[in-house]
Amino acid sequence: RRFDYRPKSDPYCQARYTFCPTGSAVPVMKEEDVIEVYRLQAPVWEFKYGDLLGHLKIMHDAVGFKSSLTGKNYTMEWYELFQLGNCTFPHLRPGMDAPFWCNQGAACFYEGIDDAHWKENGTLVLMTTISGAMFNEMAKWVKYDNETGIYYETWTVKASPDKQSTVWFDSYECSKFILRTYQKLADLGAVFKKIQTNYTSIILFSGEPVYLGNETSIFGPQGNKTLAAAIRDFYYPFKPHRTVREFFVDLLRIIDRVILNHQFYLFYNLEYWFLPMKFPYIKIIYEEVPLPTGNKTSFGV
Repeated sequence: RRFDYRPKSDPYCQARYTFCPTGSAVPVMKEEDVIEVYRLQAPVWEFKYGDLLGHLKIMHDAVGFKSSLTGKNYTMEWYELFQLGNCTFPHLRPGMDAPFWCNQGAACFYEGIDDAHWKENGTLVLMTTISGAMFNEMAKWVKYDNETGIYYETWTVKASPDKQSTVWFDSYECSKFILRTYQKLADLGAVFKKIQTNYTSIILFSGEPVYLGNETSIFGPQGNKTLAAAIRDFYYPFKPHRTVREFFVDLLRIIDRVILNHQFYLFYNLEYWFLPMKFPYIKIIYEEVPLPTGNKTSFGV
């Protein structure tokens, strides 16, 4: 869903690591410039855990640019403002009936490409070249996309593991931004090299979802108190844990709800849905999504 504007973040939402700490404005390139475009991919939280999550194929995606005229490199990515946990599950704040979400995501653009970060455990490969004029058009699109597509969504929800099965809900995270960027470049005329491109998806498997309502209809003065209590109770075990014992107690609660009782409450586009979960319940996949072909003739390269 697209929104009219990006709301101001609530001060309650705090990130352990600053969002886009060295971010800068997207430069205006000279139209005759030739810009190299790079595919960037590395394990999530590689800066802290190295290749640990890479073994599970939990990868983060970005795109790099290099100007032929200036020699400058740039990196562009899209990720959570307040880390993944805050985007995936809410806070249950004292004195507030409704779960409180810190789930915005946004684009980050900065000068430089950290070669070691992307190469050591991931990917840094040239994909195409574009003109400065195409880059400037892409930059306008990025501004629109960033101002209207504002909420991070971790989960993809499908009816079954079959490739052709129904997708009830699609995720909205770093890889989807990169895929949208590639498509925009293709539409502008970029011709990509023939290379394989894989992306991570975290999938929940569910029967047909049941619409429950929004925050007001469920948690407001005229809301459904029984349903409101059930949703809060479902999210409670996903809170941050202070002890190992607390973690395992809540893990058993999660297994009981999601696997044994086939229940999951999903918050998507500011609305709540009930997912009747089914085997295999959750799966992390790393599958190929082919590079796009555009609708226009390449120009300026």
